[in-house]
Amino acid sequence: MSFAPANAIQDILVFGEHGGVNPSIEDSATFTFMSPETMEEMFESGLEGCFLYARHYNPNSRYLAQALSRMEGTESGHVTASGMSAIGCTLLQLCRSGDEIVAARTIYGGTYALLKNFLPRLGITTRFVDITNHDAVRAAITDRTRVLYTETVSNPLLEVADLPTLAEMAHQRRLTFVVDNTFTPLIFTPAAHGADVVVYSLTKFINGTSDAVGGALCARQELVDALMSVNDGAAMLLGPVLDTARSASMLKNLHSLHLRMRAHSRNGLAFAERLASWALPVHYPGLAQHPQHALMRRLMHPEYGFGGMVTLDVGSAENANRLMKVMQEELVGYLAVSLGFYKTLFSAPGHSTSSEIPTAEQQAMGLSQGLIRFSVGLDEDIERTLGRLEQSLRRVGLR
Repeated sequence: MSFAPANAIQDILVFGEHGGVNPSIEDSATFTFMSPETMEEMFESGLEGCFLYARHYNPNSRYLAQALSRMEGTESGHVTASGMSAIGCTLLQLCRSGDEIVAARTIYGGTYALLKNFLPRLGITTRFVDITNHDAVRAAITDRTRVLYTETVSNPLLEVADLPTLAEMAHQRRLTFVVDNTFTPLIFTPAAHGADVVVYSLTKFINGTSDAVGGALCARQELVDALMSVNDGAAMLLGPVLDTARSASMLKNLHSLHLRMRAHSRNGLAFAERLASWALPVHYPGLAQHPQHALMRRLMHPEYGFGGMVTLDVGSAENANRLMKVMQEELVGYLAVSLGFYKTLFSAPGHSTSSEIPTAEQQAMGLSQGLIRFSVGLDEDIERTLGRLEQSLRRVGLR
């Protein structure tokens, strides 16, 4: 692919108020106007480069949103207080009572709960499908469907979505194709494959330091303007504002994302290859035996690798719990949810980040109670970490 997302980020120059190489942090919740007429015009139609109130826009969130939209190759973007608020506001802007969403069945547990448990209160229902079964996707779309929703690489089973094919399906039926790219920033550019909206939890790889929560959506200008309408915009009226200082720090971290993603991917591949060499049931799209390995190679930016997410199935919740406890003792990493941190994080999603999904549905999608999800860190000496991993497996009798 000719589009270079990291170059698009690196070409952004935003000067501070006194010429600083980092933009100044705006410490104001409201902004002055030189005339009542200008304020009135701002309320009626908005003014480019003009700030009204921090719930609408502030300079730091605008800079971050512009950088992310350039990274994604979209017309515009908007940042929010969390990934879930970015997803929720997007879906509420696109759907109303009586509408339907077709969504991948294997998605983050919080997203699943939003779609399955919360949105039906507002008359918006969801049909969950195996996103890799294109016949099932087509069959699920009805005249009431408004959105097709998937994750690029699914949480936690690491299935890879065929974005171009799904985009074609969506657009044939005039649906909005929404893609969560949280696991694979830079690795995939979903908009280049037909996604209409790309959503992120900035908390994860993009920020990279597990010290802040944030979200983003990148889309065409028309949709972002609608989301920010003072009259009926979901993002404006629900108010998920990202703090200015956090916006500024995330923008600084974004500029090292290309280095970090390469390191996460390098270590993730080493992790997966070593587990596979021990004949353990490991899932990683960078392994040739992964069902969508060839698909990912065709759609990805290869210079950033296959990502830092790896899963290992140890058969039972008891095995998973014993191993995770020992891995933390052996300094493999932290027993913690989330991902994208510089240290390896691991958890058992069946009873943590995917616990919102009923057990029967977890079983139907192949989510074992013994599955451990690893977010492999930035370890300089991955061989040392793999030695600690092997020692942990030996201690619990799995090696």
